[in-house]
Amino acid sequence: MISTDIIIIGAGPCGLFAVFEAGLLKMRCHLIDYLPQPGGQCSEIYPKKPIYDIPGFPEILAGELVDNLMTQIKPFKPGFTLGERVEQIVKKEDGYFYVTTNLGTKHRAKVVVIAAGLGCFEPRKPKVENLDFFESKGVDYIVKDPQKYKNKKVIISGGGDSALDWAIYLASGVAQSITLIHRRESFRGHPESVDKLNKMTKKGQINLITNSEVIELKGTPTLQSLDVKSNLDEEVISLETDYWIPLFGLTPKLGPIANWGLNLDKNAINVNTLDYSTNIEGVYAIGDINTYPGKLKLILSGFHEGALMAQSAFKHVFPDGKQSFKYTTVLGKIEGF
Repeated sequence: MISTDIIIIGAGPCGLFAVFEAGLLKMRCHLIDYLPQPGGQCSEIYPKKPIYDIPGFPEILAGELVDNLMTQIKPFKPGFTLGERVEQIVKKEDGYFYVTTNLGTKHRAKVVVIAAGLGCFEPRKPKVENLDFFESKGVDYIVKDPQKYKNKKVIISGGGDSALDWAIYLASGVAQSITLIHRRESFRGHPESVDKLNKMTKKGQINLITNSEVIELKGTPTLQSLDVKSNLDEEVISLETDYWIPLFGLTPKLGPIANWGLNLDKNAINVNTLDYSTNIEGVYAIGDINTYPGKLKLILSGFHEGALMAQSAFKHVFPDGKQSFKYTTVLGKIEGF
């Protein structure tokens, strides 16, 4: 039995920073994550993707952000149960939550924080014949290592931030050629990214094809070309490529979370914005897994939520303790435990 003050379900950036905020209040944390390493999507899906909206960092790679967070929380000696999924949460008469994973590992704590991001997720796959055959043979749904595409012909499909960001990144001295295909004329991505895409297209750095979709994949034994059909005149063109990366987002699935008695809104957990508590006393939800009016799914929003959560969780961990807020500039060097 692993015993701690706070169990955090999800070891992504929001879960990791919550360890820091809890540690400042002398609360110990243990994190549980289904992935084999800390960092959540930042480590598993896009460790080399640059992030531009972290305060104080004009640009930082997702993996680097995770490394920095791990360094920041090191003084507080968090525990980790990795590669396991939480299956059951039970609150007993002694006031503790008992948390059991799919492998039977048991934990207990006074507070549970759900920082599970999108929950269980899988990429949205396009409806293209023989797609399964080309998976790992030229079709990728995530970009783990950009150097894989060094001097290669790459085609990306999608109109969101991920598609735009990777097209821009890979076209900046990595891939031999980049083609971005989108089924519409307009993009859902950040305006600055759209502006940069248009500038690179005019310079010939990116081949942009709009109002079109990929309809067929060809090649033996790996992907060699694909057919693209125009949604306007139904004209079909064939493009040679080494890789096709369809980036149509992720399909979130709550998984076991749906069975824990929480108030849910579709695939998210309703919370009180006073402290990001759920309908279950002592259970909080922070980051992309929660929802409330005006919610923004940003890492910095999750950091803010974690800070307020920690202040509220203190009363559960130390019911007779005296809580006082102090700035880290006043505390001086963070000594931890």
